[in-house]
Amino acid sequence: MTDTRPVFFFDIDNCKSGVNPLTPSRADRFFVHHLSLNSEDAHMLHMKYYKEYGLAIEGLTRHHKIDPLEFNRLVDDALPLDNILKPDPKLRQLLEDIDRDKVKLWLLTNAYVNHGKRVVKLLQVDDLFEGITYCDYANPPLICKPSQLMYDKAEKDAGATDKSQCYFVDDSGLNCKAAAARGWQVAHLVEPGLPVPETPASQFQIRSLEELRTCFPQLFKKS
Repeated sequence: MTDTRPVFFFDIDNCKSGVNPLTPSRADRFFVHHLSLNSEDAHMLHMKYYKEYGLAIEGLTRHHKIDPLEFNRLVDDALPLDNILKPDPKLRQLLEDIDRDKVKLWLLTNAYVNHGKRVVKLLQVDDLFEGITYCDYANPPLICKPSQLMYDKAEKDAGATDKSQCYFVDDSGLNCKAAAARGWQVAHLVEPGLPVPETPASQFQIRSLEELRTCFPQLFKKS
């Protein structure tokens, strides 16, 4: 029997963990050592590639022939996540309150699969998701958000049959804008302390994942 449930795509890092603040320093150091740059130039190039491609390693792979798996080993896999991430009962309750008879929960990340699975396992929410779409560092050229190819891949991986029944939450305005343009129903998570964009990136703009309950009430169990 064909599974026609809508799909709720969740970004991994900022949406759930606060991991990213540690990532730039490791990534910057990678730029310094592998491209022989000073720290300021390394950071500028890192941000340039991130803004242009949605993923710093995409720029490194395109322009410097860097092995993505080496980058992953020295940056994402090297993060001391065991010391940073702890089970998040509030997050788990939110996810459990989503009616999984009505909607399929799916992870969508620009990280490699190792990092994505590691994050949700440490948060103890890995059992609530039915699958993951990730950037496959082992098979360049890399496909990542906000490329429409990545959203197409996510739909195929998750078995989504109707773009209007694809829901998405991400902390990146670029990713949200691209998904909304595709026809997905999107919530842009603007983290506390960050300025609210003058022009919303998507249909919904939230400060907390708890606000998903009001953005997409039809996806949650009735109390």
